[in-house]
Amino acid sequence: MAKEKNSDLMIVSAEVVRNKIYVIRGQKVMLDADLAPIYGYDTRSFNQQVKRNFERFEGEDFMFQLSENEMKCLMSQIVISNIGRGGTRKLPYAFTEQGIYMLMTVLKGDLAIRQSRELVRLFRQMKDYILDTQGTIGQTELAKLAIQTNENARNIQRLESSVDELRSFMTNFYDEHLRKELLLMDGQIVEAAVAYETIYSQAKKTIHIIDNYIGIKTLLPLKGIGKNVAVTIFSDNIGTTLRKSEREEFQKEYPQVQLSFQKTSGKIHDRFIILDYGTRTEQVFHCGCSIKDAGKRVSAIAKMTDVRPYSPLIQDLMGNPKLVLK
Repeated sequence: MAKEKNSDLMIVSAEVVRNKIYVIRGQKVMLDADLAPIYGYDTRSFNQQVKRNFERFEGEDFMFQLSENEMKCLMSQIVISNIGRGGTRKLPYAFTEQGIYMLMTVLKGDLAIRQSRELVRLFRQMKDYILDTQGTIGQTELAKLAIQTNENARNIQRLESSVDELRSFMTNFYDEHLRKELLLMDGQIVEAAVAYETIYSQAKKTIHIIDNYIGIKTLLPLKGIGKNVAVTIFSDNIGTTLRKSEREEFQKEYPQVQLSFQKTSGKIHDRFIILDYGTRTEQVFHCGCSIKDAGKRVSAIAKMTDVRPYSPLIQDLMGNPKLVLK
């Protein structure tokens, strides 16, 4: 049973949690000893609840136990409550972002829901800050963080599809403080990243993207396309939003994606996605906003019923010079 300590419950806020998030094995994590009081448990009872549902936390992308060396390194930098007091203590468990989301399906009750809600808000605020603060962080580091954030989001989405409690919670929880990046596609409200990934997954040979305003978020939905699909992005890269270092980091992470860039040379205003140009399965989509900004404001994607008017457009763009990223 949870040992709630109502008078001592931790208030989940940026100020409280910020110093309890560590980077271990290249992932942002929180330790069991820090998470337990947030949920109203002592560490032993907290870990018992997790062990009873261990199958939900299998894999280091959810949870892992620190090694002796990792523990020594961590203790040399910080002071962790209940660690190293009075003899031998078990090495702590570290929970990744996905693991923290999964906790809400294991730790039942109003307290768990309330505290999970605040942690979800906090992690979302942190991710939004990372993606929106390009001026104060190196481009290579930003690209790495954006790629990891995107991967976390996809993992969380898979959890929503497979775990009833989590799906119910997330469906009813979104509000103005924590909203998904949504857009309209085929008359349905869809998460922006899912919409683009769904479109790209239909390509068999080629994907042509026409968008003058590109960034790392333009590339991220392409990571799951087929190995034999070539991607050409036509853009003048207005504002130099996508940098060479970000493209290189993306290609290092997803080498199977065949990327090339050409200019639009000021000829195009709107945004388009063309799948399998010049083939029997060609499809054309008109995008209401740039892919990198999808979901920030109300926008829509519409599939064109007649692809023939767009053929001269693509043919003309193919003669444009290459876009060289800086």
